[in-house]
Amino acid sequence: MPTPAIGVLALQGDVREHLAALAAAGAPARPVRRPEELDEVDALVIPGGESTTMVKLAGLFGLLEPLRARVRAGMPAYGSCAGMIMLADKILDGREDQETVGGIDMTVRRNAFGRQNESFEAAVEVSGIEGGPVEGVFIRAPWVESTGVAVEVLAVHDGHTVAVRQGNLLATSFHPELTGDHRVHALFAEMARGAAAAHR
Repeated sequence: MPTPAIGVLALQGDVREHLAALAAAGAPARPVRRPEELDEVDALVIPGGESTTMVKLAGLFGLLEPLRARVRAGMPAYGSCAGMIMLADKILDGREDQETVGGIDMTVRRNAFGRQNESFEAAVEVSGIEGGPVEGVFIRAPWVESTGVAVEVLAVHDGHTVAVRQGNLLATSFHPELTGDHRVHALFAEMARGAAAAHR
């Protein structure tokens, strides 16, 4: 089955790396900056970056409400690091006025693994991904404090949840797009194909 059109939210963050990782996983993608570009894709990656900046820009570009509507309607979405925060229903240690796209019934703690100079790499066993651990790059990474009953925990590192799935939504604390290992992106492409097949 051909891969549905996948977009990468291109307001801020490591957009090029996600585009390259998706292409390497056999799922070429396109940048999304405007509501009309969002309308043209079937699935979306929300990259790492700065979550407060990203949500502010999404509001300025008129993307925040359309994003929420598409996620509620079942559009597959994958968020890495800041993207995980964007897909969380609740945030700890965020700004008081910080908004999210939401969609995953989880509470996420921002910068939980420490500041920029405390960044690290670690091998992470991810449920549903074969071939051994995924190399995870953690940069000012969040972790998941709690999840609702509909959320499947896919990976834990050092006692903390770092990858989850809820229906068509996937999120990781770490950056797989920075490692040359494209299995997380391949998993998301497979999720997008499954969602498209279910709608036929």
